[in-house]
Amino acid sequence: MVVATDIGISKRARDMASKFDAPLAIMEKRRVGNAGQTETLNVIGEVGGKVALIVDDEIDTAGSLMNTVSVLEKRGVKEIYACCTHPIFSGPAVQRIASCSVKEVVVTDTVPVTDDKRLDKITVLSIASLLGEAIHRIHTGLSIGAMFE
Repeated sequence: MVVATDIGISKRARDMASKFDAPLAIMEKRRVGNAGQTETLNVIGEVGGKVALIVDDEIDTAGSLMNTVSVLEKRGVKEIYACCTHPIFSGPAVQRIASCSVKEVVVTDTVPVTDDKRLDKITVLSIASLLGEAIHRIHTGLSIGAMFE
């Protein structure tokens, strides 16, 4: 099951779920005050007994990730994996990831992940070939959108 951490990432998560032929769940969350904290209120979708892949655009302090993991565990998910595009990993993020039940976090290298922020359960994928292909397509008049179909 693909799990969107919030409504904002739900379209991308829906597209991923479609590619995997997997069901989709969406976390309902809200911002708390002006401190950048969030509160997860509910999960839309049946997640019990499933393997969950959490999808987000970025992981900053990993607060939203931890809230999502907590709700999924309470709802009876079997295993949890996560992925994001931008691994900011500020403050307590790496420690939170290290101590939680997420089996693996897959990120890209849009932001450098320094050695002190690398864990065995964090996999960093390079976007170099994707950027190279996009540049090639721009210069040869080919569709960039076709890369993602």
